[in-house]
Amino acid sequence: MEAETKKVLIITYYWPPAGGPGVQRWLKFVKYLPEFGVQPIIYIPENPTYPIVDTDLEKEVSAATVILKHKIFEPYQLASFFSRSKTKKISSGIIPNQKKQSFLDKTFLWIRGNLFIPDARVFWVKPSVSFLEKYIAENTIDTIITSGPPHSLHLIGLELKQKLNLKWITDFRDPWTTIGYHKSLRLSNYAAKKHKELEYQVLNTADTIIVTSKSTKAEFQAITTKPIEVITNGYDVEPIANQELDTKFSLAHIGSFLSERNPIILWESIKELLNEIPDFKRHLEIKLIGAVSQEVLDEIKNFDLVPYLKNLGYVSHGEAIVHQKKSQVLLLIEIDSEDTKSIIPGKLFEYMVSNRPIIAIGPKDSDFAEIITNTNTGVFFNYSEKEKLKSVLLNFYNQFLEGKLKSNGVGLQKYSRKNLTKELVQLLNK
Repeated sequence: MEAETKKVLIITYYWPPAGGPGVQRWLKFVKYLPEFGVQPIIYIPENPTYPIVDTDLEKEVSAATVILKHKIFEPYQLASFFSRSKTKKISSGIIPNQKKQSFLDKTFLWIRGNLFIPDARVFWVKPSVSFLEKYIAENTIDTIITSGPPHSLHLIGLELKQKLNLKWITDFRDPWTTIGYHKSLRLSNYAAKKHKELEYQVLNTADTIIVTSKSTKAEFQAITTKPIEVITNGYDVEPIANQELDTKFSLAHIGSFLSERNPIILWESIKELLNEIPDFKRHLEIKLIGAVSQEVLDEIKNFDLVPYLKNLGYVSHGEAIVHQKKSQVLLLIEIDSEDTKSIIPGKLFEYMVSNRPIIAIGPKDSDFAEIITNTNTGVFFNYSEKEKLKSVLLNFYNQFLEGKLKSNGVGLQKYSRKNLTKELVQLLNK
């Protein structure tokens, strides 16, 4: 007798055709869940405001997936009448440096932080609860998962848990009140307190909490006694052949390059190598793939690196994978802050299986530093290690000249999306 298929309702905001990192986690979980006897039912907004669109990802949606849609009202839709570019940047996490914020920047951020708590998708909560309460009852669903950010989606789970007493798992792709951009939202004392209250309520009502890093687990353990499991992001087997390597000594950053991620030690090291090694000018190429803040571009200009810059903007996920396999060195940059030690960028795992060495820069004792070191996929630097960074860059350049530059990763299989989905299924069956 075949085991009965378990139905799980997954509430997420980001779903194809959304592009960017937010969509990848649950797109890949859903791809493999049916292999483990789980029927995924995805609930998403019918008319979302996605700052990044990648229609190619629609081909990856599992045919076994049931998709539910319900209309959402988002203030970004109104705010775009005043400044489409500013609302698009803020909704995608590109927040201008505080010293360079215009009056309009400050106004948008104050409104975003103080009038829409926990975020601008809060108006989706009540209609979603009404819609899903009926659907859950009619389809005998006993388990729901909410994925945030946006953390408003956890409030949908909270209300459904209180009304129906079903099993509720919260998935935090990023922390809530300690996320780096939170301090940029110009929160009033009331708004800051309200965020904390909602975070506490969610963490202490959910049955199980999933986080993506051990630091976030430790942070949440100070707030709740509920079980917390770490399931990192990972890599999938991509249907893209190995690529011929760039003929240039290409340093590629793939993903959003935020103003606070501006690595002066990298630009300084590159500039010094250009001055010290005549042939370096002939070989160097800096590739930026994805949204790039003006502050980063300004700093590149300040160090006279524009002649070596190839700014490609946003490309599809498939194209991004091609660049990962072609580039000589992959750059991974995180904000230099205590608050970002727990952030493990999703692209790290795709980087790790590209066979290209990673240069990673972030705060000391970052969770992702340990992963890079343990898998032998690159070198991590904190923001005070400029001389060490310059030395490694030179070493990589010399290996490039000899045709020997590559990465030799170890222990990568544990981060495959299929293995990570197996971990998720074990939680679902507890």
